[in-house]
Amino acid sequence: MKGLVSVVLVAVGVIGNGQTQTSDTIPDTTPPYLEECLDSLVNKWYVNKSATNMVLDSIHFDETIATKALPDSVYIQRLADIMSPMPFTFNSKVKAYIELYTIKRRDQVQTMLGLSDYYFPMFEEALDAKQMPLELKYLPIIESALNPKAYSRAGASGLWQFMYYTGKQYGLNIDSYIDERRDPYRSSLAAVDFLEDLYSIYKDWFLVIAAYNCGPGNVNKAIRRSGGERDFWKIYYHLPKETRGYVPAFIAATYAFTYAKEHNLHAQASKLPVATDTIMISQPLHFKQIAGVLNVKENYLRELNPQYRRDVIPANKKSYPLRLTFNHAAEFAASEDSIYAHRRDQYFANGKLVSNPEYTKHSPQVPKGKATVYYTVKSGDAIGLIADWYDVRTSDLRYWNNVRRNLIKVGQRLAVYVPKNKTDYYAKINNMSYAEKQRLSGKTVSTNQPKKTAPEPEDANYVYYTVKSGDNLWTIAKKYNGVSNTDIMRLNKLNDESKLSIGQKLKIKRKS
Repeated sequence: MKGLVSVVLVAVGVIGNGQTQTSDTIPDTTPPYLEECLDSLVNKWYVNKSATNMVLDSIHFDETIATKALPDSVYIQRLADIMSPMPFTFNSKVKAYIELYTIKRRDQVQTMLGLSDYYFPMFEEALDAKQMPLELKYLPIIESALNPKAYSRAGASGLWQFMYYTGKQYGLNIDSYIDERRDPYRSSLAAVDFLEDLYSIYKDWFLVIAAYNCGPGNVNKAIRRSGGERDFWKIYYHLPKETRGYVPAFIAATYAFTYAKEHNLHAQASKLPVATDTIMISQPLHFKQIAGVLNVKENYLRELNPQYRRDVIPANKKSYPLRLTFNHAAEFAASEDSIYAHRRDQYFANGKLVSNPEYTKHSPQVPKGKATVYYTVKSGDAIGLIADWYDVRTSDLRYWNNVRRNLIKVGQRLAVYVPKNKTDYYAKINNMSYAEKQRLSGKTVSTNQPKKTAPEPEDANYVYYTVKSGDNLWTIAKKYNGVSNTDIMRLNKLNDESKLSIGQKLKIKRKS
């Protein structure tokens, strides 16, 4: 499961299940380009947006101590003092990463310390539920620098850098609207399940961590090549070069976060709240609707809910979580109906999900002196007929409802703007019969049953269609390539007022 570029594993490009994307590898000594990687990842837009200008705690800051390497004996003793089932080994490789975190890239570590106040409780809860070492919470430091929108060139995504198929295998929902690999809570549960499965294979946490990075296939291969050894340091040189640095980086991250204050590393203030609440959303909702009513910024909603790819919570068939601060969650509960109703026709036109409503056609304001009434399209209706009944121009009716090429469908709800003093008159039209509506335009519809005549014999040179319930000329024409409703009207000598009947045979086009 590779990291985007792990905080310390630049461009390692390891794809889950043991594949590697690039030949760039981490040398056994201190890799100079790791510093560039750390800059690149931590300075992603997410961190820039999430963190304020750094304000250190009011503690005396001794620059000479902060940037000075310590004796090896100090590192060895401190690692030994960490209470963990993992044996935190110290060697030259671990030391190189410790100095990277505590000396060379202090600002980035302080940024991650600030973000950890928000993310670590979620990681710890998931790990504790499975009675797994809480130190595993430092893996996302290596994988994503605590950036839930981190995305690798290999396709890994999220805090824990799940590949697509691995995420799906562990129950994460990934589609056009949602990517639960970015969901801090859901992805943490999945990552813990994955780590648990790996531990059941290797019974050694460092082998588990290595397999998490390069896949079990590569670890198994290294074990075979080493003669069956099941110790990370004994199979070290049989692992892919990029994975060799992964465990030392993990040990160093654990050290840096555990002994941050000893190195004068202090959390950079983050805008992410420490305490949040979750509300289950039961119908489609756009972030702009929430922002408009609660008076919050959309970017704030994106940071707390990074799993929603298009600012839409697609709660059509099931409920989805929305994470907010406690105060905003209470405000949401008090204003829930208003939030769902806010500009709903703009964001979910005709009940459909709209991810970028600002790019849809213009939704006009109600003209001055006008009121809005609605008409539900019935079988046999046409845009011209409806405009005639409401005494409006066809072009206006199309514009008001984003109708293209006169295409409407049965059940579609059309907004019509009519004079305020005639609202009651026009509001009744929706419930009138076809004959009553035609009489509004001065046209009559015969109520006498037409004389039954023998049906016109079918022409063998033409394709025919039998009218079914719910059909209209447009839906019929759509069934045939190169045929328009005008073509059908011409061939069958129909006009705009002609009404189709079930069982009626219509000439469609010439046979090829």
